[in-house]
Amino acid sequence: MSRPRKGIILAGGSGTRLYPITMGVSKQLLPVFDKPMIYYPLSVLMLAGIRDIAIITTPEDQAQFQRLMGDGSAWGLSFTWLEQPRPEGLAQAYLLAEAFLDGAPSAMVLGDNLFFGHGLPELLQAAGQAEGGTVFGYRVADPERYGVVDFDAQGQVRTIVEKPPVAPSPFAVTGLYFLDGTAPERARRVTPSARGELEIVSVLESYLAEGALQVQQMGRGYAWLDTGTHGSLLDAGNFVRTLSERQGQQIGSPDEIAHAQGWIDDADLRARAEVFGKNAYGAYLLGLLGEAP
Repeated sequence: MSRPRKGIILAGGSGTRLYPITMGVSKQLLPVFDKPMIYYPLSVLMLAGIRDIAIITTPEDQAQFQRLMGDGSAWGLSFTWLEQPRPEGLAQAYLLAEAFLDGAPSAMVLGDNLFFGHGLPELLQAAGQAEGGTVFGYRVADPERYGVVDFDAQGQVRTIVEKPPVAPSPFAVTGLYFLDGTAPERARRVTPSARGELEIVSVLESYLAEGALQVQQMGRGYAWLDTGTHGSLLDAGNFVRTLSERQGQQIGSPDEIAHAQGWIDDADLRARAEVFGKNAYGAYLLGLLGEAP
């Protein structure tokens, strides 16, 4: 029987692109409309059915994250808190989390990424069942900002290029990586790039060289937003507000997902709603139970 997949949220880094607003608070604690940014990547792991999650933060920010999120038990989850003393590339996360993973497959999501779309849980759970590695390609207007997938004439992945001056395709690799238990070992073999970082692309290339990497394309029905700039942070907040107010449904609610998954019961959800008093989020949670605020 295969081991349960564990989750990693990489919420470290210094957030310099968002200065001055991140000079006193971690980027991943900033609001995206009505919830902290980290709720959105957390909800992605929960939709994939993952309950055992390591959260990697800077040493100075960890206490704030813990005050916000606790040990995960409010959502039927288990959190392990890890520190990233210095941001040295995305692949570093697998070295920091190696003991936590203990050979288990993982799903890592970046703490500033937001995903939305009909069928997202099914897409995530299919990736969770796959062998080797699975990443997601998303069509963007500015692929040179990202790792970009290079396809051959038959549509097979040739390589993944990090921030190319001229992009070989418009498909960027999103900040969500489903990798098997060999990821830390592969990360250990990565040498720092010219910018001094352990690049996640190097880990993905090792899977690709063995024919063990799948790139799933997220089509028109999906939204992927990263919130690393002032403009994209505002865009993400407006996106969440528009959808939630138009549809009357929450995006990125760990409370709702935990209840739907059966990880917390009605009494637990009612207790969570009481935490938020009579604000719109608390009223929404009570509405899930058919109760008025």
